[in-house]
Parts: sequence; structure tokens; C-alpha cells
Amino acid sequence: MTAELTAQVCVVGGGPAGLTLALELAKRSVSVVVLEQSGHFNRSFRGESVSPDSVWLLDRLGLLDRLEGEYAQMHRMEIIDGGSTVMRTDFSDFDYPQPYPVELPQPALLSALAATAGEYPGFTLRQGATAVALLREDGGTGPVTGVRARTPEGELTVHADVTIAADGRFSKVREMSKLPYEKLPLDRDVIWLRLPFPAEWDFNTYRIRIRGGEHGLFIPTHPDSVRVGLNIPKGGLRDLRAQGLTALHERLDRLAPELSGPVRSVVTSWSETSMLDIFTTLVPRWSLPGLVLIGDAAHTLTPILGQGVNHAIIDAVTLAPLLDSALSAGGGPGRLLAAGQEFQRVREEAVRLSRGLQLRQEKLFALDGAAGGVFRRTLYRTVSSSHALQRRVLARAYFQVQKPGPIEAKKVLARPVSRA
Repeated sequence: MTAELTAQVCVVGGGPAGLTLALELAKRSVSVVVLEQSGHFNRSFRGESVSPDSVWLLDRLGLLDRLEGEYAQMHRMEIIDGGSTVMRTDFSDFDYPQPYPVELPQPALLSALAATAGEYPGFTLRQGATAVALLREDGGTGPVTGVRARTPEGELTVHADVTIAADGRFSKVREMSKLPYEKLPLDRDVIWLRLPFPAEWDFNTYRIRIRGGEHGLFIPTHPDSVRVGLNIPKGGLRDLRAQGLTALHERLDRLAPELSGPVRSVVTSWSETSMLDIFTTLVPRWSLPGLVLIGDAAHTLTPILGQGVNHAIIDAVTLAPLLDSALSAGGGPGRLLAAGQEFQRVREEAVRLSRGLQLRQEKLFALDGAAGGVFRRTLYRTVSSSHALQRRVLARAYFQVQKPGPIEAKKVLARPVSRA
């Protein structure tokens, strides 16, 4: 059975980028269909870190109050290298309207975005819909005119003035579009696991632990756990698994002995872990007639400083008014292509800065040996000792949208965190 839908915009991917864009378009009375492959939002996500700029944007979108009690606010970040604290950042020192990152489970964020967008008549969400082909004019060489999708009920065809690829780091739409890109693998992958939060830790602090060439990220996760990311050499999962779970437990012993007990009680098989292939993607062109790439589909980033969700949300709020203006002026492949090109022009430099900061951090984390360790610790201590340096380094990642100004007092208070 084949069904058909027609909308001004078809968004492929119901993640933070796709649903934020759909909400912003629906608010502007633009008809939009979102196709999401999963049948629900109740999935396990790694990307739960929301940077201060995106917190500010979510507040402006009216989402922050709707998410009350669903997130934990982060007040500090610390780096411990070789057992000594080499850098400590207090986000309250940054004079921006929203200075604090938050940890927000993506199911809660996506449900809130979808529910808010659903209050507008032009919004349609089809879950369980997998894009399988792009509709194109002129025998497949002309502008994109929509998407053909597979659903549990049968085939679905969506006709649209413009299609948005918001389907993530392994974007199928990007592949189908034939837009060229370069995938740059980094020297490591990350093993992720989730553990009970240790009672002796402050819940409002990001922790980075380094020992030699090993490092781990320890991220408080609402409501009462900690996400742990441990680096391994690129393609090194097979070797690690061959050593047995004891090797994983002992690696965590070296980095965070506070978690030695929990990791042994919780991680009793490799199924309690997941591996993230770390790479970044360079896409020279983010659009072609009838199609625009956003979020990870346009610029895959690494887990450092939680920039994936941040850039996804900023992309969405940047692109929405450009598409609205083009459609209001009569649409057509030419106007919509110009909107996509302007979107890339506005956003590309910010993405480049974040990618550069991430790659520099990756190189610092990977330094090994006595000389490398001394250099890294000295550099972190230098940055830690100077608020101006911290501002200069972190502002490039966390404060690309907000302007310095008074802090909104009602939003800086830590949300109560349930430990039940």
C-alpha cells in the first residue's frame, strides 16, 4: 500500500536538529513533515550534554520550563591528570545570560520538542518511517522534490519544496544525495558505560581523568547515574575484549578508583557497554537544489565538550527563518538553494572553530610519556590560573550565540536531583 503526503518541508530525522527545525518552521506556519526511523523516543542516547548556548535557545523556544525536573545543571568542570587537579572551571564566572551546560536525556528533549511542535497545525511526525530514496526531477539529476520512505503500513511518498537531511552522523540522505564528503577518523574510539553515581562526588561537575595515554570522561546523568567514556586505540575494541572484562575494570581503577566497586557489580558482560567510532566529517557543500544538510549530517563532531546537540540546535534556529523567507517569497529551487547556501555561510566558521578546539583537545589527551605529560599538565595549569584564558578557550565552544550580559538568576539555580 502506498500513501502520499505533501508539505513545504520534509525533514528526515527526528533528533534534536530535525525536531527543533520542524518546531521553528511550524511556528512560522510552514507545513512540515518529519520522518523518524525509530518508532519511539525511549532510546539510549550518548548525546545528552546541552551546551549553554543551546540552553539559552531552548529557553527562548519555551522548552526549558516544559522540561523542568528533567535535567541536571552543570556548574563546574575539572581535569585531573596523574592524580593531581590541573584545571578547574566554574561556569558561574562566565557573564552570559545562560552560563551553565545541562545534562538532559534526549528522550525527554525530543518528546518535548515533538509535543510543542504538535500544537501547530502544519506539523506532522511519522515515526517508524525509513527514508529509502530521494525524489528527483529530470530522471534523477534535477532538484530534489521529496522522499520515498518505508513504514510498517507500507510505502510513503512525501512531496516537498525542500528536503532536510537531519539523519545524523551516518546520514543515509547524504549518501543518496551524492554530495561529496570526507570522513576523517581520529586515533581513538570510546567505550561508553553507565554506572551508579558515587556518593562522594558532586553531581554538578564534569570530570575528566587522565593517566598517561589513557583518559576518561565522567558525565553526571539525570537522575542518578554517571556516563563514562573510556578511550581506546582506533579499532582496538577486539583487542580489549580479548583481554576480558578485567582489563576494562582495571582501566577504570586507574582513572577513577571511586567507581571500582560499581563497575564490577554493573558491568558483568560486554553488553553493558557500547563503542563509539570517533571521527569527524568534512562536507564541502551542505546543499543542492531541493536539499539541505544540517547537524551531524553536515558536520560530524567528536564527543569533546558535547558539541553535537549544541550545533544541531543552533543549525535549526539559523536555517528556519532562511527557509521561511525563501518560501514566503515564492519558493522554487533557486531561492531555496540560496537559503541553504546562506545557512552554510553563517554556520561554517562556528563549526570550524569547535572542530579545531576538539581536535586540539584530542591531541592533548593522547600525549604519553614523561615529556608529553609534563607539557599537558603545564598547559592545563596555565589555562586554569587565568580567567581570561579560560574565557578565550571555552567561549569558542560554549558561547558562540549568546552575548555577554547579566545572568538570568532564576535559571542558574541547580535543579533538584532525585537520588531515589
